[in-house]
Amino acid sequence: MNVTPNEPELGRAFLTLLRRDLLLAFRRPAEIANPLLFFIIVVTLFPLGIGPEPNTLQTIAPGVIWVAALLASMLSLDGMFRTDFDDGALEQILLSPHPLSVLVLAKVIAHWMVSGLPLILLSPLLGMFMNLTSQSIVALVLTLLLGTPVLSLIGSIGTALTVGLRKGGVLLSLLVLPLYIPVLIFAASAVEVAGVGFPIAAQLSFLGALLALALTLAPLATAASLRISVS
Repeated sequence: MNVTPNEPELGRAFLTLLRRDLLLAFRRPAEIANPLLFFIIVVTLFPLGIGPEPNTLQTIAPGVIWVAALLASMLSLDGMFRTDFDDGALEQILLSPHPLSVLVLAKVIAHWMVSGLPLILLSPLLGMFMNLTSQSIVALVLTLLLGTPVLSLIGSIGTALTVGLRKGGVLLSLLVLPLYIPVLIFAASAVEVAGVGFPIAAQLSFLGALLALALTLAPLATAASLRISVS
C-alpha cells in the first residue's frame, strides 16, 4: 500500500499538535514557572542548609542539581494529557487516522520544551552558584540536554497509565521514579567526573543510548497506555 500521499498530512498533524500544546502552555504561564521556581528553590536551599564551604558545595552539586531537575520535571508530568482528557480532546486524538505514537511524540516534545529546556538554560547559573568548575558546567548542560528528554519520554508512559485517575500523583511517582534512576546515576557521575578532569564519553554514550531507546519505545508504550486508560 502506498503511504507516501499521507506523509505530508502526518507531518502537518504533528506540527499542528506541537504548536497547539505550546500555545496552550504559554497561555498558562504558571505551569511553566512552577517547575522552574521549584528547581531554583531546591538548589539554592542546599547552601543555606549545609553552609557555603566551596569544596562541600562542589562535591554535592551534581547530585543536588540533577535530583532537583528530576523532581521539577515530574511536577509538570500530570498535565501532559490531563487537560486533553478532561475536555475530550484526547479522545479525538485517539480517533485520528494518524499513528498515535507520532502524535504522542509531538506532545512529549512540547512538554520537554516547556519543562526541560528552561532547566537546561538555567543550569549554568546554578552550577556557578554551587561552585562547579567550567568543565563540570559543560558536562551538566550536556547531561541535561541528553537526560531531560528521557525523563519526559519515560514520564509520558506513567502519565498515560494514570490519566484516568483523579489522584494518580503518588502512583505516577511510583511508576516513573525507578525508571529515572539510571539517568540520575550516569548524569550525576558525568558531572562529578568532569570536575576532576576525567573524560565523560562513557556516561554521555550511555545517556545517548537511553535517549535513543526511549525515543524508539516510549511513544509506542504511551500510545498503548492511552488506549487502555481511555477505553
